[in-house]
Amino acid sequence: MEEDHKNNNNNKSKLEIGKSERSVWLMKCPVVVSNSWKTAADNQPISKVVVCLDPLRPESPSSLQFTMEMANNEAGKMPKSYSLNMFKDFVPMSIFSEVNQGKVAVEGKVEHKFDMKPHNENMEEYSKMCRERTNKSMIKNRQIQVIDNDRGVLMRPMPGMIGFIASNSSTKGKKPVVPVKAPDVKRTRRDRSELEDIMFKLFERQPNWTLKQLVQETDQPAQFLKEILNELCVYNKRGSNQGTYELKPEYKKSVEETAAE
Repeated sequence: MEEDHKNNNNNKSKLEIGKSERSVWLMKCPVVVSNSWKTAADNQPISKVVVCLDPLRPESPSSLQFTMEMANNEAGKMPKSYSLNMFKDFVPMSIFSEVNQGKVAVEGKVEHKFDMKPHNENMEEYSKMCRERTNKSMIKNRQIQVIDNDRGVLMRPMPGMIGFIASNSSTKGKKPVVPVKAPDVKRTRRDRSELEDIMFKLFERQPNWTLKQLVQETDQPAQFLKEILNELCVYNKRGSNQGTYELKPEYKKSVEETAAE
């Protein structure tokens, strides 16, 4: 019991509570504002808070308004004026800081909590600045370094690494690698009338064709070929010729007459 009492006294001695009742504000601010404050010179004002109160309606919650004006605008496009939206209900909080020799100090009790955002008239410019910052963060700067007179030294495995690489490259217990199918070669579209003549000649050879066969015979893109087939042919969904195309009756008669001549 005496040892526990000593530990409690030691913990109390490490916590400074001289400022525990001081009222402080907690504010959520944009990143550009936080960075501007961090880069500001010491002992220089970074911003000021303006409090507006309607004397005719002092009891109304909307009569009290807070705004913040930045002391400098080094970022150029960064808005200078911001609205501070105050929260009425929030969990009671205190602010702590770490001081010398590992001690912790209570810096104050949160009295007001704010959400900081640019004024409506600056919102469009602020949104543009955020988009530019996002686009810059997505750009990956890759550099290529040329190694002169290396003779492959940096590419050689270090001593003792050969056996390690061989053991790690073992495929035991792993699923077989499925070969990746090479993408189809891009086919150049023929002239539409020329392709129609080729199609009629193919249907003179045999009355029924699958799409795959016609693609191989004509060397044309499948989607483009389907457009021609929808105009000239009917698709058999049933029967012995299921899954094949054949000429529409009006075109089939024309082909038969041409073949007879």
